[in-house]
Amino acid sequence: MATGRGRILRQHWLGLQTLRGPSRGGGAARGRARAFGFRKGPGVKFSAGSAALRCHARGGRHWESSFSCCSGFLDGMPSEILLKIFSYLDAVSLLCTGCVSRRFYHLANDNFIWIRIYSTAFSPTRSNWKVNSVEKIAVSVSSLSVQDKEAGYWKKEYIRKQIASVKAALADILKPVNPYTGLPVKTKEALRMFGLGWAIILKEKRGKEYIMEHVDLSVNDTSVTVIWYGKNWPCLASLSTLDLCGVTPVFMDWYKTPTKHRLRWHSLIAKYNLSHLTVSTMIGCDRLIRIFCLHPGLLVGVWKKEEELAFVMANLHFHHLVERSTLGSATIPYELPPHSPFLDDSPEYGLHGYQLHVDLHSGGVFYLCGTFRNLFTKKGNIENGHVKLIVIHLKNNREHLPLIGKVGLSWKTDIFDGCIKSCSMMDVTLLDEHGKPFWCFSSPVCMRSPATPSDGPSFLGQTYSVDYVDGEGRVHVELVWIRETEEYLIVNLVLYLSIAKINRWFGTEY
Repeated sequence: MATGRGRILRQHWLGLQTLRGPSRGGGAARGRARAFGFRKGPGVKFSAGSAALRCHARGGRHWESSFSCCSGFLDGMPSEILLKIFSYLDAVSLLCTGCVSRRFYHLANDNFIWIRIYSTAFSPTRSNWKVNSVEKIAVSVSSLSVQDKEAGYWKKEYIRKQIASVKAALADILKPVNPYTGLPVKTKEALRMFGLGWAIILKEKRGKEYIMEHVDLSVNDTSVTVIWYGKNWPCLASLSTLDLCGVTPVFMDWYKTPTKHRLRWHSLIAKYNLSHLTVSTMIGCDRLIRIFCLHPGLLVGVWKKEEELAFVMANLHFHHLVERSTLGSATIPYELPPHSPFLDDSPEYGLHGYQLHVDLHSGGVFYLCGTFRNLFTKKGNIENGHVKLIVIHLKNNREHLPLIGKVGLSWKTDIFDGCIKSCSMMDVTLLDEHGKPFWCFSSPVCMRSPATPSDGPSFLGQTYSVDYVDGEGRVHVELVWIRETEEYLIVNLVLYLSIAKINRWFGTEY
């Protein structure tokens, strides 16, 4: 059987070689890259940071002519022979084959093929030390319905079962919680386990798309910083939006043996409008670049001279990061599960028992890493739809904290690197009285001279402020530069929490 099959395959291979003619350096490799690219079309271009994308861009006319000959040869094959060949493919290869042509798509949906794959993967009686043949598997699933199901039914069932197993594995690994941060203990292990990466999709105004996989990343205490850079950025003036996506192998077992052109799943995390790269969003600069902050948590570096992209940096908080990076789709982000409030008859329920963990960092260097417990406020501090929660009091010298080291935001490209003074990444994790994450974010921030002087005590040194605002609250930090010790001193830290968020979270009516 094996010998006969090998002889038939060899004859087919020789026929293909005859049709293709003499090869030219690397044509086969370029053909594979074109066939298995996860996005295709005349408008796709590959940039630095993605070897598979670069291979696609290098495909030439020779590949196209060879592919037309091969496709013509395969199209002439009877469907029975193609189905027999497809029956030896694994699930991922079969899905890729279905993207070749309309005929291959319908053949690759064959229920008899997919029911065997489904039974092999999810059979409860399967033993680890014995591998059953295809014929025995077919007998074991004879009781399952095949004929009365529409084409592709068992493919959909297999994919659905795979997604369900991923969700179950996610729930299991993310169950233990760190009481120090209120976040899952094994987030870093989950990132490795699921082969998780991130990609950005740059879209032109004409609809053309450029896909870049991340070049570098660093894992912090409560966030991960992801960086993209390269030489082949598209023209900034032609771009309209940027999509940030999590990228994972379609099936979990693929992370064990990564391949160059593996099939991957995109999960949309956030969409950004690149027309917002204006003076109002610029937070700093040096002699080479200017940096812009786009909410939520995206930093865009632009060359001063060329006015073109230099790098993109995303700071992603750990809170629901794995779910947002794996369980969404390419066009719809993952929707957070609904929150059920813990009801309490306390007259000031939802205004006390908070715990704050805040980090200021850049490039693996932490300038501040602090935890503040038993924070509370009162109804009298509610004003303009927010409640004031004081963490560090301006008039209490014993609470003031220094920042360690010289504050600056480190950046790098494949050619240059640098550090922009007075900028950094801020990670905030605010827990409620039950230890559940109430408000979490990671974002670039910068120190600025305050527009109006503080109404508190005067300090012997230049004062600065750091502010962050989103739909759930605001953070205000006041700092003083101590010239003698050459360090920044935090003299005031205040959170302004949205009353609407408090009412939704605790079921109150403030």
